[in-house]
Amino acid sequence: MRFDGKVGIVTGSGSGIGRATAIGFAARGGTVVIADINEENARKVEREIIDAGGRATAMSIDVTKPADIERMIADTNRRFGRVDVLHNNAFGMPATAQTSTQAAGRLADVEESVWAYMIDVGLTAVWRAMKRVLPVMRAQGSGAIVNTASISGLRADYGIAAYNAAKAGVINLTRVGAIEYARDGVRVNCICPGAIDTPLLAPALEQPGFAQRFYETIPMGRLGKPEEMANVVLFLASDLASFVTGAAFVADGGQTAKTGSPSFMPE
Repeated sequence: MRFDGKVGIVTGSGSGIGRATAIGFAARGGTVVIADINEENARKVEREIIDAGGRATAMSIDVTKPADIERMIADTNRRFGRVDVLHNNAFGMPATAQTSTQAAGRLADVEESVWAYMIDVGLTAVWRAMKRVLPVMRAQGSGAIVNTASISGLRADYGIAAYNAAKAGVINLTRVGAIEYARDGVRVNCICPGAIDTPLLAPALEQPGFAQRFYETIPMGRLGKPEEMANVVLFLASDLASFVTGAAFVADGGQTAKTGSPSFMPE
């Protein structure tokens, strides 16, 4: 699973899954562009990779701004002459709800502004980046796109309708990209993480009793690690997955493998 001579872009790579993917890509020989709205975090990851002997460059990017996406793709292609891998991973909360718990609410209670922002950052931004990178990948005759979806795009959650809708959209957008560009040498896949130990989930876990109830839904009994998700992303981006496209790869500790029914074993 090597990326020697390849150039990758990872959005939202200042922390969490994106950070782990960027570090893993560089550690396997690739040159990585760390794109994040938090420039300070992006620079920290850049320095971490360079200090370890890798090749990285940081960019301050807001994926809800089309001009930023355009600049990210164009600058990378201009500087390195190619874009081999794009990991669409960035996500965030609207200014009116800086944590996942503040954005929670039943469907009829979701604010218009929250819905609009979550769809923009969670789905439209993925389309924007795909739209702009696909011509580059087609021209070079190869490329791999890996989008971060979620098991919340496969199943319903109580109280996060906009997130569910955005991630479901990412999964089907991934499939569309896969079938439309397969003959051009471009593969498009997505990962569907379960509960991962990232800053996005932290506020929910701080609610009394929530963490224990959450762990009980996961057969492995723990949260996933960002590095575990990065390993899946890197596999899908690598030549080891050369015949894999249009896949929604679930990595959730077994959470969606069960029906949710109680045990049929006698107590």
